[in-house]
Amino acid sequence: MLDREMSVYDHIGELRKRIIITASFFFVSAIGGFFLAEPIIVYLQQTDEAKELTMNAFRMTDPIKIFMQFAFLIAFIITFPVTLYQLWAFISPGLLEKERRVTLSYIPISIFLFLSGLAFSYFILFPFVVDFMGRLADRLEINQVIGINEYFQFLFQLTLPFGLLFQMPVIVMFLTRLGLITPSFLVEIRKFAYFGLLVVGGLITPPELISHLMVTVPLFLLYEISIVISRVSYRKAQKAAALMEQEEKMNN
Repeated sequence: MLDREMSVYDHIGELRKRIIITASFFFVSAIGGFFLAEPIIVYLQQTDEAKELTMNAFRMTDPIKIFMQFAFLIAFIITFPVTLYQLWAFISPGLLEKERRVTLSYIPISIFLFLSGLAFSYFILFPFVVDFMGRLADRLEINQVIGINEYFQFLFQLTLPFGLLFQMPVIVMFLTRLGLITPSFLVEIRKFAYFGLLVVGGLITPPELISHLMVTVPLFLLYEISIVISRVSYRKAQKAAALMEQEEKMNN
């Protein structure tokens, strides 16, 4: 009982250590974000999607609000790899040596998928939606008065969820290796997953069919890719378990 309690306390202490490291790195990154936020905001206002728009601040606090949001967003992106590594370092003592190497390789894949999601949403989806909205306003003879807060909030709403949703294959691969899900389970819940992805797509896009399809179709493809990855991971996990069981029998 005492050993078990000490083990629990050790886990809590280790978790506290990992959280402190991540929070400290985030704090330092936020300081760097204060220096990077202004040039990034100015640059984004000069892109093709924004340069034809006149940005307005409808509240006195809008400029500082946007500045702080960018500073913390930059800090979040910089801290993202550190967060993943600290998560891996927390769970790695309970893994075998081979499993540690495999799960450690998930980190660069996860970073790549996160950046790919941001890139897809910013360079493909966002320009399409902005152009569609502008053309619709012209046809309806509506004079658009763009608030800088609303513009960047809309940008965040479209881009950030994609960075997180593109983590789906890595999460599925990780949960499969841990034995928490199986490929057959993902196939069984496919229609419910599709419905959930449709809802997510509707929440992060305007009420317009083409932009909604531009979001949901990639998400459906990601889910199918996740099933394939889960099958590969599941076979590898079963093979590793069988080898371990065989080694135990030989040792006994």
